[in-house]
Amino acid sequence: MSSIRIALVGLGKIARAQHVPALAADEGFELVAAASPNQRLDGVPNFPSIEALLAGLPLLDAVAICTPPQVRYDIARLALEHGKHVLLEKPPGATLNEVHSLVELAERRRVALFATWHSRAAAAVEPTRRLLAERRLAGVAVTWKEDVRVWHPGQEWIWKAGGLGVFDPGINALSLLTLVLPGPLILRDARLAFPSNCEAPIAGSLEMQCNGKPVHMEMDFRQPGPPSWDINIATAEGPIRLSKGGAVLQVGHDAPVEAPDREYAKLYETFGNLVWARRIEVDCAPLRLVADAFLCGRRTIVEPFLP
Repeated sequence: MSSIRIALVGLGKIARAQHVPALAADEGFELVAAASPNQRLDGVPNFPSIEALLAGLPLLDAVAICTPPQVRYDIARLALEHGKHVLLEKPPGATLNEVHSLVELAERRRVALFATWHSRAAAAVEPTRRLLAERRLAGVAVTWKEDVRVWHPGQEWIWKAGGLGVFDPGINALSLLTLVLPGPLILRDARLAFPSNCEAPIAGSLEMQCNGKPVHMEMDFRQPGPPSWDINIATAEGPIRLSKGGAVLQVGHDAPVEAPDREYAKLYETFGNLVWARRIEVDCAPLRLVADAFLCGRRTIVEPFLP
């Protein structure tokens, strides 16, 4: 195949805002179809389900799954069983067991499986990782707050069990920490605030450690105005600040450095390489920390969430 014939499954905000333009700009892919029970994408054949898509386009090479996490496993399983390469939006599944099952299936079918963490592809992330490899870590403070009504308008799934609530954006911070810090993150304590009418948290704080050094994280879906997606890292050699979700790096008192956003372009470059090599790239470290927080966290009930 000269280009990878790919279909989008799920046509929500992230698919339209990020996946469609990234695929349009990548000559290695051809977007040939979309599947959604209640939405359509102009310019390509549309199907109501993954079953209809696979039956209607047997020569399809790959699918990018952008659905809510609660339904992602069954869609990915069917695609892999049909020999299709699969890209998973974050988080890769609603449970760790789902993701491990998909990895095993991809191995048996010898197809590519890519669990994406888009924040890891932000411009300042790799320079931060290299800096921390050469410095002595002292501690980390993470602030990950936004207005859910702005960033997740009308998304009822996010408040259901398996939808992660505030961890849907918060897992982006965990994906950065598990990549750039010079050791594993261990959860020591978690406090999660659940609205009285929701099955997922609206805010929370995590106490973690990396190589014995404290890592504190605050998350909140109730912040008005601009979002705060910031990681402040203390080292013996001076502070490092990773902000705007990984797009901006400031070292000490130097001027912040920012580069253009190419997160999804980089993700599809990686996925293309995985497809041609029939390789699997799945890192569950961020999802494991979320699972640990739900398993061990202390819960409080707060006022109901009103959309």
